[in-house]
Amino acid sequence: MIRPEHDRLTQGTESDKNEKGRLKIYFGYAAGVGKTYAMLDDARELQKHGVDVVIGYIESHTRPETLQLLKELPVLPRKAEKYQNVELTEFDIDGALKRKPQLIIIDNLSHTNMPGARNKKRYQDVEELLNAGIDVVTSMSVQHLESLKDVVENITGIKVRDTVPDNIFEYADQIELVDIEPEELLFRLRTGKVFKEEQADKITQHYFTKENLRILRELAMRKAADRISHDNQKESHSSEKMSNSKLLVCISSSPTSAKSIRWASRMAESMHAPWVAVYIDKEESIFDREEQKKALQANMELAEQLGAEVVTLNGYDVAITISEYARLSGITNIVIGKSRNRKTIKNFFEMDLEDKLISLMPNIEVHIIPNSNILRYYKKPWKISFLNQSFSWRDSIITSVLLIGASGLSLFQKILNIEEHNVILIFILSVLIISRVTKGYFYGIFASIISVIMYNYIFAKPYFAFTPLRKENYITFLIMLLVALITSAVTIRAKTQAIYAVDRERRTEILYEINKKLLVTRGLENIVQLTNEYITKIFSRSAIIYTEDPDKGGAGSIMAVNEDIKYMDTDFERQVAHWVYVNQKRAGAGTDTFSQAVAFYMPVLSQGNVLGVIGLSCLNKNYLTQNNRSFLRMIASQVAMALERQRLSDEQRLILIQREKEKMRSNLLRAISHDLRTPLTSILGASSTILENSETIEKETQNKLLSNIKEESQWLIRMVENLLSVTRISEETSEVKKTPEAVEEIVAEAISRIRKRFKDSNINVQVPKELLFVPMDGILIEQVLINLIENGMKHSSENPTIDVVVKKDKDFAIFEVSDNGSGIKEENFSCLLESYVPNRKHSSDSSRGMGIGLSICMSIVKAHGGKMEFENKQGGGAVFRFTLPLDGEKNNVK
Repeated sequence: MIRPEHDRLTQGTESDKNEKGRLKIYFGYAAGVGKTYAMLDDARELQKHGVDVVIGYIESHTRPETLQLLKELPVLPRKAEKYQNVELTEFDIDGALKRKPQLIIIDNLSHTNMPGARNKKRYQDVEELLNAGIDVVTSMSVQHLESLKDVVENITGIKVRDTVPDNIFEYADQIELVDIEPEELLFRLRTGKVFKEEQADKITQHYFTKENLRILRELAMRKAADRISHDNQKESHSSEKMSNSKLLVCISSSPTSAKSIRWASRMAESMHAPWVAVYIDKEESIFDREEQKKALQANMELAEQLGAEVVTLNGYDVAITISEYARLSGITNIVIGKSRNRKTIKNFFEMDLEDKLISLMPNIEVHIIPNSNILRYYKKPWKISFLNQSFSWRDSIITSVLLIGASGLSLFQKILNIEEHNVILIFILSVLIISRVTKGYFYGIFASIISVIMYNYIFAKPYFAFTPLRKENYITFLIMLLVALITSAVTIRAKTQAIYAVDRERRTEILYEINKKLLVTRGLENIVQLTNEYITKIFSRSAIIYTEDPDKGGAGSIMAVNEDIKYMDTDFERQVAHWVYVNQKRAGAGTDTFSQAVAFYMPVLSQGNVLGVIGLSCLNKNYLTQNNRSFLRMIASQVAMALERQRLSDEQRLILIQREKEKMRSNLLRAISHDLRTPLTSILGASSTILENSETIEKETQNKLLSNIKEESQWLIRMVENLLSVTRISEETSEVKKTPEAVEEIVAEAISRIRKRFKDSNINVQVPKELLFVPMDGILIEQVLINLIENGMKHSSENPTIDVVVKKDKDFAIFEVSDNGSGIKEENFSCLLESYVPNRKHSSDSSRGMGIGLSICMSIVKAHGGKMEFENKQGGGAVFRFTLPLDGEKNNVK
């Protein structure tokens, strides 16, 4: 028995928490080879090395050795639930996620959970743990691999019900083969070391025979060897033949398709080639029974589960449709199932499908998968198409009117003594018209029979009496019948193809229309609203779209079609959407995960990230068909591109905002470093002079120095006020908290503060007569007015006059501050509102070097969604003007 490699597994447990967990599978050819014991033994060794190990679920089968190892390891309590009045225990997935150990041991990967559990299969629980970053060690036997299911059934004669998709096996980071000789396993079975003795006797006579165990052992070793070979080839390039290979498997509702799908999966895996599962939707499919539709859905899901791309094509001739698709898609191998066909009149003269494929595609390999035993438990439903047709009053009335009209016209000809064969032509024409305008074969065949009867009753001698048909009437009946059948067949085929063409055109047109509108739609809410409208219209179901994980507070955008929407807006449904966000897989109604949910949920994926989740109502088990799921997946891909584009746009906008903030921060630091140095140096020099020469300095000089100190200190205070104003702008969004403020109060407060500094100032104020409220941060706008007024006074004449005007213009409030100074120099126009300009000795808004008053004003006005401008007045002076929107919205000013 091979022992595990501690280092590799431990390395996985020490990985980043955001990464997926690592999976290790103990693989054997049958129960009892020692997989569970090996897991527990190695888990005990890992625990000694400091790894946080917990037992999630172990099937001990009361084996003493296994029970002894269980005592030495911590065990996660099982979840007890009642099923059919019996209390059963299952693995507690929620408890494991809450406990979140480094490593969890879960036995029997192929186990099917009890009905009502979150996941239908245990391997789905394991996938959820891996997505949460928890390492998992588990076990399974070779007979439970999905692709080998048919092989094992042929070997043992026992149907395997619990299977694991091959992609889980291939995803595993490590596969450890646990192996013992078949003779030793049989000895363990007979001595009761695996099962109870009364069970062991029965099992060894059927499944656990020596011959079966040897073949199963060979299968397990081959699978492990293929895994090693595949890992080795990851580093090297595949051969040219393999790299150019592509498989196609034909599927239908027949159980034979399941065997073909598994065979194609094994072949694709061995060739490391992509493969596609194709279903041909013919006109006869409209008569399929519910059991056939469910079987087809199951086969499609099996192919998708095993890694195939599922494609549905429309066509009357299966061979021609497949050959055309194969040529366009570069198919090199075709796999079809073959059951023994009984010869009938219909297929006696037809070429078999496989022969027709070979004749159409001589360069493509066709693999025929026989299944002679399929008839033991499956018999294709016998049906006649026209008998499955539903009754139609419209078609019945049309048939009756045309037959009566034909009879009346024939009677009129008889009165005119026109030849008898013209009557036959009239009835044949009526049958032709009936076959053309009605649906299905029934009415055409019925019309041909009734026409012969009416002809025999009305126009054949003796008149108005039923007599045996004459020889020529047999030919008439046969011709009428053939005309009806041929016309009906051609008509149905044409109508069906027209319906398929319209459906394809409709889907293409919808996708094009969605894509076109999404390209011009901006904003997350608008994209979600548009998507919701189309989805509800297309599928006629209530829909909900999440653009953020509901577990993190994301609220879904709901659009209702009927009352079922109230069932979708529940905590349980949000839990399902959260699961889809975390695991990046579909879940809900019609799936194996949260199957009791009301809605079907599909993730919107882009580059491995979940951008959203789309939910569609499936109330009363009205599940989505495979075609609907495929169409929804196409729509989701279009939505993913729109959401990704919006996300990149938002990120770019944030980067630009951050760059502007960094630029403003850098400019502030440069300006502050210069502007603080000048007044501080002046204060330091004046104070030092007074302290050092207090006894000799004149009183007038001392007062002048103290006055300078006071003035410089006041300037520093105003500088600090400006800096504090900047800090009020939100760090994250460069936005401000706005509330409606009365303009008169803001202006009055700003002027009162200015007049405390400039007592002899001459300030004129003009505001609207009506009370004007503007959404703003009052303190910041007050600081803007103070800076503009102070700037005007500094650059005006000896007797400055400042005019402050506030007016309303439509949806905006305009603030103007003008002075009577010399105006703005032309060289300063381009950089007046910048706080720092290289190669400039001072900024125009400061008398002490590089002031930041005007640049701060610009930042504050921008944060309010407004704009700021300036100009020179006629007659001297400058005007500074800023505009704020009255609705409080940002970027409304043009």
